[in-house]
Amino acid sequence: MKTGRIIRSLAGYYDLELPDGSIERTRARGQFRKSKQKPLVGDWADFESENGEGLIWKLHDRKNDLVRPPIANVDLAIVVTSVIEPAFSQNLLDRQLVALEAADVRPVLYFSKLDLVDDDKQAAFKEQVSLYQKIGYTVIFSTDDLKASFTPVLKDQVVVAMGQTGAGKSTLLNQLAPELKLAVGEVSQALSRGKHTTRQVSLIRVPEYETLIADTPGFSSYEVFDFPVEELGDYFPEIREVAPNCRFRSCSHINEPGCAVKEAVELGSISRERYNSYELFYQIIKGKRPVYQKNSTKWRQDRLN
Repeated sequence: MKTGRIIRSLAGYYDLELPDGSIERTRARGQFRKSKQKPLVGDWADFESENGEGLIWKLHDRKNDLVRPPIANVDLAIVVTSVIEPAFSQNLLDRQLVALEAADVRPVLYFSKLDLVDDDKQAAFKEQVSLYQKIGYTVIFSTDDLKASFTPVLKDQVVVAMGQTGAGKSTLLNQLAPELKLAVGEVSQALSRGKHTTRQVSLIRVPEYETLIADTPGFSSYEVFDFPVEELGDYFPEIREVAPNCRFRSCSHINEPGCAVKEAVELGSISRERYNSYELFYQIIKGKRPVYQKNSTKWRQDRLN
């Protein structure tokens, strides 16, 4: 029996990297389908191989896993968010951050295409997203020295790059590690959506950073809330910090009196925009599903035109 990490999944086959760096192709035994257990890229697995054909027998326990993108045992997620083309959506960014917090994956926020707007608009955008730096998230802009900014956070990590289609995930990874030679797509002007260039999840070893980096398929929406509504506040760091001061231990931070979170919003120590995201997600999880006006969460386009 051998042990390796799944680094690629394609058409029912799983490529596993062994400790010596060799790669072996395998299939999963039928028992996984019966138990509704699916191997994911990033999984550690025990397998046997004979005559060049491998069979996965057992998956090791995961420290975490993500639904979108489907990957396991991640240390760090680079959340790639574009300033324009496609337009910035704080709602979409907050959805991704909640999912990462729930999976206990450290996010790094990378804002792409900032260099495509003029200096005044760059300053306005940086001011708008400064709230994430105040919360404690690492924030990197496309106008920064990318090698200097990313090298300290990437070293010896399993990293996933995730974000909206056309946001620039592959472009960023090619800048950090040109040897990856990842395909780069264009954004449809009519739909403000990117063309899908990454079709599968693959972990790629990048010796320069002593890391494994996954380029993943993009998406146009993100609707993963697979946890009880009572946990939602735990996945907003600024709410998690203030919540113990609420009058009621089970405070939902929606209508209760003596809510320290709502007081912090009024005082400005928690941003109104982030609280609006919390309130919307709370309603979605509760099943109320309000009508969502997409334009209301996008950065005002008149600031870019």
